[in-house]
Amino acid sequence: QVQLVESGGGLVQAGGSLRLSCAASGPTFSSYPMAWFRQAPGKEREFVAAISRSGASTNYADSLKGRFTISRDNAKNTVYLQMNSLKPEDTSVYYCAATSGAIIGGAPRYWGQGTQVTVSS
Repeated sequence: QVQLVESGGGLVQAGGSLRLSCAASGPTFSSYPMAWFRQAPGKEREFVAAISRSGASTNYADSLKGRFTISRDNAKNTVYLQMNSLKPEDTSVYYCAATSGAIIGGAPRYWGQGTQVTVSS
């Protein structure tokens, strides 16, 4: 089983940046593709970005391409989400997930507890 703990959320002004981290427990982190999702109040959870096991392949929600960057450090069992040019509509709870299968796009198998990101206008 993989345990995931997100950090790095907070309050930021529009146009600012944040980097979220998701630390994983256990020796099998590098065997999972990873992903970030977010959920705003009253809305469904939505996909943000995903990264392959090696980090060589990434995928993003179309609306976020160019502003968000996902990366991972398998030596540190950590996946990151760099968020730039933040907008008030990016306000959400951000969750990381370890996904099933060998490639990007599998169903989330393990979830973190989430970290709140609030962007003020």
